[in-house]
Amino acid sequence: MEKEIKKGIRDVEEFGTTETMADYARELEASFRTIREGDIISGTVIDVKEDGVTLDLGYYASGVIKAEDLSRDPKFSVLADVHVGDVLEGTVVKKDDGAGNIQLSCVEAMEVLGWDKLISYMEEKTALSVKVSEVVNKGVVAFVEGIRGFIPASQLALDYVEDLDAFLGKNMTVRVITVDKEKKKLVLSAKEILKEKEAERLNHKISMIVPGSVLEGRVESLMPYGAFVDLGDGLNGLVHISQISQKRIKKPSEVLNVGDVVKVKVLNTNDNKISLSIKAAAESSEPDEIEEKQAEEYSSNEAVGTSLAALLKGLKF
Repeated sequence: MEKEIKKGIRDVEEFGTTETMADYARELEASFRTIREGDIISGTVIDVKEDGVTLDLGYYASGVIKAEDLSRDPKFSVLADVHVGDVLEGTVVKKDDGAGNIQLSCVEAMEVLGWDKLISYMEEKTALSVKVSEVVNKGVVAFVEGIRGFIPASQLALDYVEDLDAFLGKNMTVRVITVDKEKKKLVLSAKEILKEKEAERLNHKISMIVPGSVLEGRVESLMPYGAFVDLGDGLNGLVHISQISQKRIKKPSEVLNVGDVVKVKVLNTNDNKISLSIKAAAESSEPDEIEEKQAEEYSSNEAVGTSLAALLKGLKF
């Protein structure tokens, strides 16, 4: 074949242009290419119609894919989802569809290639953009690589989802968490990515907290080793048992109850964890309380003194 290609190139060099020579070389090489039914080949879309698409396969015959062989997604639209210039992979169904074209099926190719891609996506924790096409019992359906995937209600959001219909037609970013080629089972999760984004948000807010700041929070839980305090906006911190009270206590419940509003001082934010102290916050506020008390006493004495002077002023000795 190589000798014939070189001979063809020499002939073209004598009588044609460089562009014609390249075209001739491609056509000659394509004529020696063998395509069999069952092969998976790729081609560039050169025409899109409602009933299917036509591909340039770099072969003497064009490829055609019927609309029903492009995708199993019920929301799939040939005119909306396929464009001239797209590269598609398909399994050769017929070497001649009766009109001299090679008939392909993307659906069959996806059955072979799609599952391998999904395994790769899961291993690499790839973020995928999908569109919810159906609401089913306890979750929704979205397609990845032409394969039907299930997103459980528990994996749709960070919080409990009550209205699944609100997700119909919604674009979501998901990650593959389960792939079982034998059982044709694909499970996706949006929650995995949402948790990571929320963690990034909280870590940024924690980095903005200045150690030494005095904050107000609500006791959300008591543990043998300390108390967790809700600081608002998703942030919480730990008050170690040694930092709860000036006096020695055996357990936090001796002086605290869940729901108590407390002032806390930020000790540090190491490893994106907030360490707090109720004891240090109380110590910080003591000088202010003393000053306020002294100011009140001074104002009170001044008032008494003024009142006594006024009384004396009216007396005659």
